[in-house]
Amino acid sequence: MNLVDKEVIHKTFGKGNVADYNDSYINIEFESGAKRFVFPDAFEKYITLIDERAAGLIKEKIEQRQEERREETMRLERQRAEERERLRILEEKKRIRSRRIHPSIQSVFWCKDGEEDQVFTEWSIFTGEIKSGDREGQPRRLARMNQNSCCLLTKRDPDMQEGDRHILGVFMVDESFNGRRCEDGNIPAHPTYRIQLSDQESKKMLFWYYYVNKRFPHRMTWNSGRQRYFDNIWMAQILRDIIDIREKPQEKELAEKFFEHFCELNRIDVEELSEPNGALKRI
Repeated sequence: MNLVDKEVIHKTFGKGNVADYNDSYINIEFESGAKRFVFPDAFEKYITLIDERAAGLIKEKIEQRQEERREETMRLERQRAEERERLRILEEKKRIRSRRIHPSIQSVFWCKDGEEDQVFTEWSIFTGEIKSGDREGQPRRLARMNQNSCCLLTKRDPDMQEGDRHILGVFMVDESFNGRRCEDGNIPAHPTYRIQLSDQESKKMLFWYYYVNKRFPHRMTWNSGRQRYFDNIWMAQILRDIIDIREKPQEKELAEKFFEHFCELNRIDVEELSEPNGALKRI
């Protein structure tokens, strides 16, 4: 499209001809002298092209520019929303780090047959339903859990002894999660700190190697229920051992970052972390 010498009409200056233009400005010669305008914006309100074909092309350019501006506005709005969310999460982190950390804010879940496929596809887990009382049938709220918490996923096949319960995987909860305010019972995983163990790795990670009932330290029983709270230290031990069994460099690196992040959030001194002493270690 070449607009040079094209005739135009301006609402105030009258008739003129295009002298030159670029992507930002257009210069027009009027009887009263040369004038400079923003291009193509001036054609929306002040200037009309006599050439209908050229006018149609300018209209298309204006519509394209308007669409670009709308997209830029939406991009900036998303950016501002993301920044507000980032600042909110930072404030939430500061608030959580400033308060006393409960020693058992982790959760271990018993995954039933076939459930793990859904958990590792959707990367979330359901807390289960309340079995009795005024809130019977409603989702359980795990009030202790927050962004410092992990969900440990375990399984025991019907033909297995309880001592053979193995770990399927683990994930930190999403940074926005708050167990007190969770109404639907779904715990979403952090987008980065999540691990699914292979079958071979899972067989090496026995749950009772870490877990112990402190009232009955030699017993290995999980009579009922879907979830139990879990010590922060035990979770750190599990994450440390996952590093050791991972063979692929990329997977090992993720496990290391996961472990470091978890220990930082829960104020666990890596150098002082003890060895596992669960029920299987006490037989």
